[in-house]
Amino acid sequence: MSVRRVIAVFGVVATLLAGCRAGRDEGPSEPVRPRWEAADLPVPPGSAGRLIVRDVTACAGRWYVVGAVGGPDGATRPAAWGSPEGRTWTPLPLRPISYYGERAILYAAGCHEGRVAVIGARAGGAHGNPRVRTWRPDPDGGLTEVPAEFEVYGGPEAVSASRIAGGAGGWLIAGARTGGAAVWLSPDAADFQLVDRAAALASDAGLTTLATDAVAVPDGWLVGGGGRPAGRADRDPFVWFSGDGRSWTRVALPATGDDEIVQRLVRIGSTMYAVGVRGGAFQAWVSEPGGGATGAATWRAAGRFGATGTGAVAGVESAAGGADGLVAMTVAAGGHRLWLSAAGAASWLPVVLPSDVSAGGDTSAAVAVLAGRVVAIVDDGVAARVWFAPSGAV
Repeated sequence: MSVRRVIAVFGVVATLLAGCRAGRDEGPSEPVRPRWEAADLPVPPGSAGRLIVRDVTACAGRWYVVGAVGGPDGATRPAAWGSPEGRTWTPLPLRPISYYGERAILYAAGCHEGRVAVIGARAGGAHGNPRVRTWRPDPDGGLTEVPAEFEVYGGPEAVSASRIAGGAGGWLIAGARTGGAAVWLSPDAADFQLVDRAAALASDAGLTTLATDAVAVPDGWLVGGGGRPAGRADRDPFVWFSGDGRSWTRVALPATGDDEIVQRLVRIGSTMYAVGVRGGAFQAWVSEPGGGATGAATWRAAGRFGATGTGAVAGVESAAGGADGLVAMTVAAGGHRLWLSAAGAASWLPVVLPSDVSAGGDTSAAVAVLAGRVVAIVDDGVAARVWFAPSGAV
């Protein structure tokens, strides 16, 4: 599993949607131009080094950024920041308990009812594989590393632990083992239990599966990903639904002969959106109106946008203020790009980022939205910055 973030797809505020509609009136390629303002991200207490950012999320009226501090010798230590409005940031107290926890790069954050839980990793050991660790929220707003046996995330069957989501049923991590798509469950983010080789979720004789993202729905969990049918080189897109995180129902999304996979999920009201890759472009799928928020809904292909090269999609969340739209941060041969779609995800417009970020190396970019404010993080492999666009900035 790579700890480098390659994409984020998120809901967008009404001001950006207004810009999207205006852009469509002016022409299909007219970009949306937010008024980005730079925010200061302070170096956390401890050894000096360059800031590394990998994920940003909005959670119950606050913003959170996670990543690390990298030293000139290649050493890293985990780092996280919080902000009440996206402009002023404060380092969060972190409490690692293991050798690899002290060196982890935090790369995925999930939220539920004001509590944030995080996944991090650092490569190491004889084979240089990622040593995955999770972090639970503390009463003081900090994060403490969760103890875990090596083979909970690692070992000879390890593949990936991609994303973490919180909901009424607790917390769920989506990823994969050598046996196919897998999840990890916890009631409180303090003790995750691996659920692998589950019927319909894991690989079987006819399909090799991979899970990439998860989202809580009113009646359980939805996981997105893909599967490679036996005897074929291309993948098909799938979602899986479970009421308890242990028994799963597989739902096939509309597929073509191209290589296709769902990489991020978002729920807006009773409608589910999935965003991923279809052949040489990025693809959105949407559940049909009235189909509900679970995997039992009927899905259809929506808009296609951008050029992937070797790109992928890795992030979604619902829009603020009830605006039914999505914004996608993609990465491909041309670098990281930001895209905007209004309701239905049928068409997409480019959104100008505050700075150019090339692909490859240790680069990353992500975006989140809350209460009419958009926050973007960009890391060009040399320096990391946080930018925000206030409400009405478009």
